Amino acid sequence: MALIETASLSKYYGSVKALDGLDLQVEPGIIGLVGANGAGKSTLLKILLGLLTPTSGRASVLGMDSVTDTRAIRQVVGYMPEHDCLPPDVGATEFVTHMARISGLPRTAARERTAEVLRHVGLYEERYRQIGGYSTGMKQRVKLAQALVHDPKLLLLDEPTNGLDPTGRDEMLDLIKRTGTDFGITVVVASHLLGEIEQVCTYLLAIDAGRLLQAAPISTFTQRTPVLAVEVEEGADRLAAALTARGARAQQNGARVLIALDNEVLYDSVRDVVADLALPLVRIQQERGRLEDLFRDAAPTGAIQ
Repeated sequence: MALIETASLSKYYGSVKALDGLDLQVEPGIIGLVGANGAGKSTLLKILLGLLTPTSGRASVLGMDSVTDTRAIRQVVGYMPEHDCLPPDVGATEFVTHMARISGLPRTAARERTAEVLRHVGLYEERYRQIGGYSTGMKQRVKLAQALVHDPKLLLLDEPTNGLDPTGRDEMLDLIKRTGTDFGITVVVASHLLGEIEQVCTYLLAIDAGRLLQAAPISTFTQRTPVLAVEVEEGADRLAAALTARGARAQQNGARVLIALDNEVLYDSVRDVVADLALPLVRIQQERGRLEDLFRDAAPTGAIQ
């Protein structure tokens, strides 16, 4: 049984198609749900939670229908919304404990579990301060804590690094990764930032205009390609011409020259040409695939295996 499954899932807002016949099968792991703003990521998460009703098609979470089993789904799913939704005049302990009680935990268990998750997200020392006095990074951690407090089997995180500076973003991504590995919870991270997805996720779901572009392990897209990139401070045009004259398939791309790796001897040719032309070499490296290429080249495909 797939953890998340959708079949011909569509959601329209008037004439706007937020989701358009989306078919998914998601297995456990740390899953990146990537797409531009407006691609349908938040709509999908809200349908999975039963907060929105699909126009057509169906969705299920852990075998439960998103329309008829919404209460049961929310008992086993933690949700971190994108927008700011925290009460400013209570402390983190009070708020997260309240959310634990709503999820069905007894009072004592709720307080014990709250202390545990606040320590996990790095807010234990600040747990009694009013949330209104928290930084953006601290508020994001509170939202993650309330999503974790009832020990869910699945976490849905909508733009979890929203509003964070680079340091805060890295800390949040590390926290998400540790949450998935230490707690053994499947995490779906919705983001429009491809670098974040590559940093923490093991699988990728790429959607665009409500349709599936690709679903596969991250490594499928970021493995090495048969292209050697040579970057020089100047003279890239001369380098490309000289390599072409030697029989290499070379093409200038700004300050870089991209060369098809037909054989290992090519490395020696590049070294010799750079030396002969006395070019100021910056780097030589084999190219890797980039997630950005998905939105230029990919066509709709199947599900994560």
